[in-house]
Amino acid sequence: MAVRQGLSEFRRDRRRLVERLRSAGIEDLAILHAFDSVPRHCFVPEALQHQAYDDAALPIGHGQTISRPSVHAHHLQLAGLVGGERVLEVGTGSGFQTALLVALGTDVYSVERVESLAERARLRLEAIGLSAHIQVGDGSRGWPERAPFDVILVGAAAPSLPGALLAQLGEGGRLVVPIGEEREQTLLRITRSGSEFARETVDRARFVPLVEQD
Repeated sequence: MAVRQGLSEFRRDRRRLVERLRSAGIEDLAILHAFDSVPRHCFVPEALQHQAYDDAALPIGHGQTISRPSVHAHHLQLAGLVGGERVLEVGTGSGFQTALLVALGTDVYSVERVESLAERARLRLEAIGLSAHIQVGDGSRGWPERAPFDVILVGAAAPSLPGALLAQLGEGGRLVVPIGEEREQTLLRITRSGSEFARETVDRARFVPLVEQD
C-alpha cells in the first residue's frame, strides 16, 4: 500500500536509517523498504522530528515511547512476515509500527489502552494514506472477536505469557513478546503447532510494562 504524504521530508535521514538497519543485521528487503517508505517523523511530536531517524526511543506522552527503529525492525524480522497475514498488535502507541505492518501488506488489528494515543495514531495513519483496525482496550486480552491471528506482536513487557494471546494464535502462528519485570526482561518468540507452543528465547529486552485493566 502506497504512502501518500510525508516522504519528501527527511529523505536522506530515512535512507541513512535504512543503511544502519541493514548493517545491524536486518536482511529482509521488504522490512527495509517499509522503513524507507513510512515517514517516522509523522509519528513523533513535532518538537522531536529532527530526531525521528536516530536509532532512539522517543517520548510520545502518557509515559509511553516510540521504540527504537532497530527494535521494530528486529521484531518484524522475527515475525517472519510474507504479506497477507492477519496481525494483532498489542500497544498501538504512536502508530509507527502499525504503519510498517500495513506497508508490509498485512491486515492489522491493533489494541491501545490509552484512548488519546489510539485516536492520534488513527489520524496519523489516515494522513499518510494508510489504515488499520484500531481498538481501545486491554491489550493483554487480545481481540478475540478477530482471532485467530497469524502473528501477534506485543509492545510491552508482560509478567508472564498472556494466556489469552496464546489462545488467539492460529496454527503455525508466531507470538513475539517481552516477558519479565522492568530490570529483567527476555524477548520470546512462541510458535504454535496444534496444542503445542514452541518457546524460543531471542534476546534481552527493555520495555514499559504491559498494563492489564481490571
